[in-house]
Amino acid sequence: MDNCKKIYIETSVIGGYGRERFHDLLMKFFEMIRNGIFIPIISAHTIGELHHKKTPKEVIENLMTIEYTVHNTTFEMNNLANKYVEKKIIDEGFKADAVHIAIATILEVDVLVSWNMTHICNENTIPLFNKVNIKEGLKPLVIKKPEEIM
Repeated sequence: MDNCKKIYIETSVIGGYGRERFHDLLMKFFEMIRNGIFIPIISAHTIGELHHKKTPKEVIENLMTIEYTVHNTTFEMNNLANKYVEKKIIDEGFKADAVHIAIATILEVDVLVSWNMTHICNENTIPLFNKVNIKEGLKPLVIKKPEEIM
């Protein structure tokens, strides 16, 4: 397990279940998790989003096919997310996406995986998040689509 990557799974990846565009990739990704290639980290924030969005039962059932660690959101994480919003990297209305980035940064995961190309897995914003992270004395965060790490 020492060579396994600790990955933060953002809501868009979990929600890809059942969507034709992502389904096969997600099944392969989850199989890699079950085979111990990745160590999945999911936040209480993600679980909350899944329940708030009234995620279909089969998506939740698919998530239950893997073992993962759930982390609560801390004051430090919320504070960092606020800094991303203050720097206008993410609009206030999409602060929930900033919280994912802050959680993954504070937890020092190897990779945050996301299919949210607008606010999270975006080649224009990733360097801006990491500029804030470095200024705050934190490590840069690697953000990739699941297929980029498989």
